[in-house]
Amino acid sequence: MYIILLGAPGAGKGTQADRLSSELNLPHIASGDLFREALSKETELGLLAKSYMERGELVPDEVTIKMILQRIEMPDCVSG
Repeated sequence: MYIILLGAPGAGKGTQADRLSSELNLPHIASGDLFREALSKETELGLLAKSYMERGELVPDEVTIKMILQRIEMPDCVSG
């Protein structure tokens, strides 16, 4: 099962995701967390994202999607 929450900043996506994660025993994947981890590990995608962020630009969807696809291939995501 995959659940995607969308909304404006401050709308409560993180709060609801935490609740769903606990109730349904699903991993909570947040793009901000993915960016921070990729930056700290200096991955290829992390360095690419950093180049956009340093210019004050949004990280392109293609980069974010690649990070998400890599993340959902991890063992804790095999069930959704």
